[in-house]
Amino acid sequence: MKKGMPNMGQIMKQAQQFQSKMNQIQEELGDKTVESSAGGGMVTTVINGKQEVLSISIEREVIDPDDKEMLQDLIKAAINEGLVKSKNMMNEEMGKLTKGLNIPGMPGML
Repeated sequence: MKKGMPNMGQIMKQAQQFQSKMNQIQEELGDKTVESSAGGGMVTTVINGKQEVLSISIEREVIDPDDKEMLQDLIKAAINEGLVKSKNMMNEEMGKLTKGLNIPGMPGML
């Protein structure tokens, strides 16, 4: 074995620890939520860290049977904003896990 090369057992142990921590973070992300809104708060969504929409709240004032397109656009905008926030939250949590991770031969892979 070349000098400075990591031990395969060490690599496997690190991979198992990493997987365990990653599973824990993913579980915790299911409990964390973000809230987003559109139309000045007329449509509000709550989305968890697993990008699951948990709730949508719509104020009565924006329910107009003659303008369903506006309501559809507000719902879409609120959900899209929530998904961006949720993904940012997930990336931040995963970044904590991968920060300082030293995997030989894989710089910048995570």
